[in-house]
Amino acid sequence: MNHGRSLALLFSLSLLLPVTPVFSAEKFISIGSDALPTITKKLASKFQVIHQDEDISLLKVSDNDIVKISEIMHNEFNRCGGFMSFENESEGLKQVQEKHLWDFAQKSSFADYTITQQDRVENLIGQVDASKILSVIQGLSQFKNRYYRAPTGVESQKYLKDTWSQIVANRSDAKVEYFSHSSWPQPSVVLTITGSETPDEIIVVGGHADSISGYWDRNNSRAPGSDDNASGIATLTEALRVLVKNSYQPKKTVKFMGYAAEEVGLLGSKEIASSFRQEGKQVVGVLQLDMTNFHGSDIDLVLMSDFTNSDQNAFIGKLVDEYLKLPWGYDKCGYACSDHASWHTQGYPSSIPFEARMREMNHKIHTPEDTLDVSNGNADHAAKFSKLALAYIVELDK
Repeated sequence: MNHGRSLALLFSLSLLLPVTPVFSAEKFISIGSDALPTITKKLASKFQVIHQDEDISLLKVSDNDIVKISEIMHNEFNRCGGFMSFENESEGLKQVQEKHLWDFAQKSSFADYTITQQDRVENLIGQVDASKILSVIQGLSQFKNRYYRAPTGVESQKYLKDTWSQIVANRSDAKVEYFSHSSWPQPSVVLTITGSETPDEIIVVGGHADSISGYWDRNNSRAPGSDDNASGIATLTEALRVLVKNSYQPKKTVKFMGYAAEEVGLLGSKEIASSFRQEGKQVVGVLQLDMTNFHGSDIDLVLMSDFTNSDQNAFIGKLVDEYLKLPWGYDKCGYACSDHASWHTQGYPSSIPFEARMREMNHKIHTPEDTLDVSNGNADHAAKFSKLALAYIVELDK
């Protein structure tokens, strides 16, 4: 028998047979319902709508479609994250249906929002050094990428942990830890300064530490993420440096967080915020710093009014007026546009001061061109947000 001819014939026949498509694992994600028509139009493959209301839709999609959805949410809606991912359908339904928590987080007052610490705040914000912010941005941008599944995403978090550990090396009340995530290798980094009087009351200042570029082979793509979001991490690092330099001892516990895996569905912050709620922790305020160094608007700071706490936003506006004396305003960024949404959906008050209006933000993000060149090679704009973070912490810590 001529085996070569037989194999060739079998191969030829196989080309004529129908091919059963192989689908990757299914994922559950929630997106803003305003984005659903665009997702439906632009996503070639089918997906299932599990839940839909005027605000949020829960979808079952193929794992292969996550990258495409990320692209759509960025390009069409200017949302950095743009969706939240869930392990299963029940987890997703539980969160999107707990609207009472969202209403509570949006409308309730959680703290004393008076401004009384002028002397202390003025002293601290006068010490903010833009060159030190620039140095941290450069340090984080040196990694090929900080993708949550890439080795460099793990290495960059070690760099961050080491940086923060060095700052608090002489503080017995401070510790820096990894918050490990079981489903991907990149950890989140959490620095805790324990409060001296009411340690159970917690102030959170955070930003995401991961970066992405392109839509395929993100493990190996070049993603410096200088603005998105090395700038936010460097901004809060400078606030930490100034506090420690001045031996600031908070009354409440202050936590600085560098979240993993924000770019793929707010995964890191979602796990952390969920764990805080499950453990009954009392968070009096959350400040999200995501993109702080591109000055794209005629105002300096933009507060996102949606999926945030209105009273805390007004408080932050007063801080800007009192201490920075810069023009600011409001805008909307949509559901799940950054990690503040993870805290908001768990019932905690959160705010996100942003670098520009959404339509005027840095549009080089998620590309190899998100470098310091976009910000003219300096961190002057980010320094404004470090000052705001210092004012926020000190005035909230009463």
